[in-house]
Amino acid sequence: MDLIKRFLGYTAVDTQSDEYSESVPSTEKQKNLARLLKDELESMGLEEVYMDSMGYVYATLPANTDARIPTIGFISHMDTSPSMSGKDVKPRIVENYDGGDILLNSEQNIVLSPSLFPELLAHKGEDLIVTDGTTLLGADDKAGIAEIISAVEYLQQHPEIKHGKVRIGFNPDEEIGMGAAHFDVERFGCEFGYTVDGGEVGEMEFENFNAAKAVFKIQGLEVHPGYAKGKMVNASLLAGQLIGMFPADETPGTTCGYEGFYHLVALSGEVDHAAATFIIRDHDRAKFEDRKRFAAQVAEKMNAQYGAGTVTVEISDQYYNMKEQIDKVPFVVDIACEAMKLAGVTPVKVPIRGGTDGAQLSFKGLPCPNLFAGGMNFHGRYEWVPIQSMEKAMMTVVRIIELTAQRTW
Repeated sequence: MDLIKRFLGYTAVDTQSDEYSESVPSTEKQKNLARLLKDELESMGLEEVYMDSMGYVYATLPANTDARIPTIGFISHMDTSPSMSGKDVKPRIVENYDGGDILLNSEQNIVLSPSLFPELLAHKGEDLIVTDGTTLLGADDKAGIAEIISAVEYLQQHPEIKHGKVRIGFNPDEEIGMGAAHFDVERFGCEFGYTVDGGEVGEMEFENFNAAKAVFKIQGLEVHPGYAKGKMVNASLLAGQLIGMFPADETPGTTCGYEGFYHLVALSGEVDHAAATFIIRDHDRAKFEDRKRFAAQVAEKMNAQYGAGTVTVEISDQYYNMKEQIDKVPFVVDIACEAMKLAGVTPVKVPIRGGTDGAQLSFKGLPCPNLFAGGMNFHGRYEWVPIQSMEKAMMTVVRIIELTAQRTW
């Protein structure tokens, strides 16, 4: 099956995850794509094809040589972001992009423009897959799924390329941070692997944020406003004061590169009670721990002013910087960079200002850097992916498998 036809077929399946759900997967509809993938992998003749009760799909391309070659794995996620609907996606191919504005939706006057997204100009002359402006596209990460399966199909069609055992895995709920939570690393049985979940062509990611969540709960005192002097404690006003104690120049909108931040992601409140949720991020582990201590001190200062128990905070770690694990096996980065060059791609090592399933998997014993899948502007109506970038991602996977077999172990 053609790479692009395969990808467009996947985008037709609504797999939006739900961060407020307590089920696994968070939405049952993710299993619709899981079942489709299971059937496709079986029809290709792969071995050990398996879908578990939570919607995780695994399969094996057996080795075609008796040489001692490590088993490697490739992983992508099936869900799309809760940020925007992935239902009834209507993709369109803009052939030979001319560098100008792309009208996505004439009725709503939705335009994808290089004036807002200048990275479009780097892909002038290429063929872009875009949305109709009413949904996201789903290149994050259905492009990665299509590229991995197409790479496996390519190897089946080219038996002259010798390779070891290759495992592939597709998981739900990456977008809500739970993709690796139930991934069966032991069953996967790989010595190292790669997630194919990055963005711009050439991106090679093996550094990510250390991440934590801080949930503040504020207890106020409701009193009739006519008789409130000296008695009322307005929890919503206290929430505003608490938020103001965080540095205004250390937010996502004011930082880049290796700079960490505090990010207010949720706020609710009444007079009687209020709540504020922050995520805490930093690449540096020591600075990360300092940031968590600062958040705890904010609660302590509020309680010193308004009384013990006014503010409580629960701080929980979410994931850590995979670089700690990848530094132990640097060859996984070397192989990927060499493979990109063979695929006509210049490797670009960039720190992830976020996290991937690979970060959690690396700490579960599966070193797992992240490779580009080619998509841009994830999680919204302006998402797009160049066909040429997808083709290069597919061939990068092929070359990684080939180089792994050629290496002396």
